[in-house]
Amino acid sequence: MKGVVFDGERARVVDDLVVRDPGPGEVLVAVAAAGLCHSDLSVIDGTIPFPVPVVLGHEGAGVVEAVGAGVTHVAPGDHVALSTLAGCGACTDCDRGRPTMCRGAIGRPGTPFARGDGRPVHQFASTSVFTERTVVRAVQAVRIPPSLPLTSAALIGCGVLTGVGAVLHRARVRYGDTVVVIGAGGIGLNVLQGARLAAASVIVAVDANPAKEPAARRFGATHFLTDTGAVRDVLPSGADHVFECVGRTALVRAAVDLLDRHGQAILLGMTAPTAEAAFPPASLFLDKSILGCRYGSSRPQHDIPRYARLYEEGRLLLDELVTTVYPVEDFARAADDARHGRVARGVLTTGPRPAGDTRG
Repeated sequence: MKGVVFDGERARVVDDLVVRDPGPGEVLVAVAAAGLCHSDLSVIDGTIPFPVPVVLGHEGAGVVEAVGAGVTHVAPGDHVALSTLAGCGACTDCDRGRPTMCRGAIGRPGTPFARGDGRPVHQFASTSVFTERTVVRAVQAVRIPPSLPLTSAALIGCGVLTGVGAVLHRARVRYGDTVVVIGAGGIGLNVLQGARLAAASVIVAVDANPAKEPAARRFGATHFLTDTGAVRDVLPSGADHVFECVGRTALVRAAVDLLDRHGQAILLGMTAPTAEAAFPPASLFLDKSILGCRYGSSRPQHDIPRYARLYEEGRLLLDELVTTVYPVEDFARAADDARHGRVARGVLTTGPRPAGDTRG
């Protein structure tokens, strides 16, 4: 089968991948669509160290083909969105409803794939969806309505869970709060619509690319700026919440500097593992906070159905996130478009384009 494999030097499409059958507590999924997230590109450029060779992709949706022993919540034929959280379900954090903190779900790559000659290939983020089929833990497969387009549903599994979840679960934005979002890419747009869903009073999007203004406003921005230095013109006292969605240390400092009293900076952008940010500690003394956030502090089995309902009610934008749909063979073009900010989200497909999808 086809898939995108990174060998430590370059990512390329191969056609000799095989994946093993699902074992107990696992699900085999025919991947219909997969969003290209900057985290995938971060593996290629070394920002995220990862064992190679590896099948890339971690934001996907598809149809269940087979289930292993003990799996009862999904069955062959079900449409599912996939989560990267392969939690154990039995530790203290899982029991407390904090699956993003499960140590069993972090940093333990398996090798369910192999090349045609038998060489093992790693799985990225316990998911690997830039391929025709993948095997995941049962807890990672969340049933969704078949009416939800799979090209749109794919984006729930990372961009939506991370961005909307950061607003609702980690920052806990309240009615009337003020919000600044630095970076209006795929994650930033979902933070914007999370702030809209939370009924924030002022939502400022900041992005150096002025072409991103229409999308930012559509997703919820009340103001759009191209420089963080202009935020104080809109919010003279600073913001209640500032989300850094780019992953640059200078912007981490800017996020801290833009806080009002009792404000909090939420860091979503992925920096290099050795990068360091500097800020004056005294600036935090007025009850200001800096919050890390993994995967939107989400509970996928709870949140994905919730977001699917919000989509069906017209309150959560998914179709609008998908700028271009590419066949997986066009991975290089999709990656180039993502690197240069030409798309909100590009989506790869490994088979015929889903019915009714004319984008790209």
